[in-house]
Amino acid sequence: MGSSKSDLRSTIYPEPVDHFDRLPDSILLLVFNKIGDVKALGRCCVVSRRFHSLVPQVDNVIVRVDCVISDEDGGSSSSGATSAAGAGSTSKSRHPISSLLRFLFLGLVKPIQSLTQLISISSRRSAGSSLDDGYDQNDVTHHSPTQVLKNFDEIKLLRIELPSGELGIDEGALLRWRADFGSTLDNCVILGASSVVHPVSDTSINNNITNTSSNIVGDGNGELDNGSIPESFYTNGGLKLRVVWTISSLIAASARHYLLQPIIAEHKKLESLVLTDVDGQGVLCMNKEQLEELRVKPLSASSASKRTMVPALNMRLWYAPHLELPDGTVLKGATLVAIRPSEQPKKEVVGPDGNWVGSAFEEPYGTAARMLVKRRTYCLEMNSF
Repeated sequence: MGSSKSDLRSTIYPEPVDHFDRLPDSILLLVFNKIGDVKALGRCCVVSRRFHSLVPQVDNVIVRVDCVISDEDGGSSSSGATSAAGAGSTSKSRHPISSLLRFLFLGLVKPIQSLTQLISISSRRSAGSSLDDGYDQNDVTHHSPTQVLKNFDEIKLLRIELPSGELGIDEGALLRWRADFGSTLDNCVILGASSVVHPVSDTSINNNITNTSSNIVGDGNGELDNGSIPESFYTNGGLKLRVVWTISSLIAASARHYLLQPIIAEHKKLESLVLTDVDGQGVLCMNKEQLEELRVKPLSASSASKRTMVPALNMRLWYAPHLELPDGTVLKGATLVAIRPSEQPKKEVVGPDGNWVGSAFEEPYGTAARMLVKRRTYCLEMNSF
């Protein structure tokens, strides 16, 4: 009689079925790889023992950093900056480039120090070693990406997103850069504009590339391209601004590269690494060949400045005082700089192998880069630093 009641009860109230238990591990890993976000994966770890054992096998991981740790304690880094400022103020040199470099490096001390603290300084470790130790919602910002990733074993695709770009720019200005690294800089593309005017209505979207490309002869501001850089490139601090854009972008890129070394050394299966920021200001990329090159070739780095040394460079520069994009956006003082090491063979920026410049940025700025390379090219050189 009792067994009949039990059978009737099980029929009316069947035991709940965990459908995840029916899925093979390969399907669950596909789901986890679609999730990607390291904090969400950390929460998955506490769901079950099975999830906890599978998450370390994820090969596509995104680390979104919540905040950059600021350096406000007046420690040695701050005193170093103060010393640098003092040295600059007592310097006898009055050369404009020297003054510009002092201004530039003092302006970059704090951002680079903060980025160094964020990625390279090891924070306090939890007593346990399980993967979810570093994922507590209230504690995750105290862990560096190196520590958060330490228990992932199969990472192939890694993307790290900083909360903002390191370089402060004037409101309304544009600065974008993309750099590819192996053991040192392979190439860098920088796009800047002193101001960006967005279209105010659909009726303003009546420009086309043909009309804009005609600026190869006339720049749209009444200045003719007679073989030299237009006067507006130099006036109102334009030259200094573009030098700052170029050098500061290179320093930010080499600092990011230097600070990624522990992650690259620890994760041997990495095939793609991207370090970017939510502002879209800068993107550092490394593919499988470049990652392997870094592992086997000694890194030329400056431990004092916490960045990879940049070799002697060849630069190509394009400039347009007024550049109208097909969607109606106007870039004023648009400047594009393509950079490669001097020892590398020259690589065309237009034609079959010119995609490294034209594809460096998302739209509409990719279009802006492709339009600028149709203009007259100005070649520059820079020594290593």
